[in-house]
Amino acid sequence: MRVWAVANQKGGVGKTTTTIALAGLLADAGKRVVVIDLDPHGSMTSYFGHDPDVLERSCYDLFLNNGLVPEGLPEQLLLHTSHERISLLPSSTALATLERQSPGQNGLGLVIAKTLAQLWQHFDHALIDSPPLLGVLMVNALAASQQLVIPVQTEFLAVKGLERMVSTLRMINRSRKQALPYTIVPTLFDRRTQASLGTLRALRDAYPEHLWPAYIPVDTRLRDASRAGLTPSQFDAKSRGVLAYRALLKHLLGPVTATQVA
Repeated sequence: MRVWAVANQKGGVGKTTTTIALAGLLADAGKRVVVIDLDPHGSMTSYFGHDPDVLERSCYDLFLNNGLVPEGLPEQLLLHTSHERISLLPSSTALATLERQSPGQNGLGLVIAKTLAQLWQHFDHALIDSPPLLGVLMVNALAASQQLVIPVQTEFLAVKGLERMVSTLRMINRSRKQALPYTIVPTLFDRRTQASLGTLRALRDAYPEHLWPAYIPVDTRLRDASRAGLTPSQFDAKSRGVLAYRALLKHLLGPVTATQVA
């Protein structure tokens, strides 16, 4: 299983859209994908037609056993999505209470890693949608992942969020055996605006080694896909946004693996 986290310490930069778009393209290629919603707002859970305010069971249940994950629990929590090859570990608003509870519990930082260990043989890829705040949930996402995707809206304030995210990553890497590789993905790019053009130039100057050389454009079809509860590639496989995400996926997979999802 390949495990990717999608994170940034700023909201509204396209984290959920990026997670679902990449998951959809992988699933279209025949891969078995699990998506994990660790954001208490539950945007990805809502995207697939589940209400995080009323779900009786969610990712929150994984954190209730002092860092242990009971055998079989992750499978019991899985929900269906609009794509037959994508399963969802849903969020609920109860996740927001974890930060208050975590000081009294040990081992909570590895709960998602232990969860994925139980699902390892069932899926080819796992994608984690992280909350925009540094805490036990983001730590879980980064600790469990093999690669980090950082969507960055092409506007000035989002670059400030990126600086915080990179600083957090340096801190997390001190406790990992190997540094977590990361790819910065410019999102919501509008070539008609100086803000987008200027921000893209700034990203290329500041992060040349980690920046994906292309960008995800503003595309209303991505929003329409969300409204329909479908992955972007299910909704409109030839839209500008989907074509961009397809190029991003090939970049993340590398030249050898990418041929399998072409």
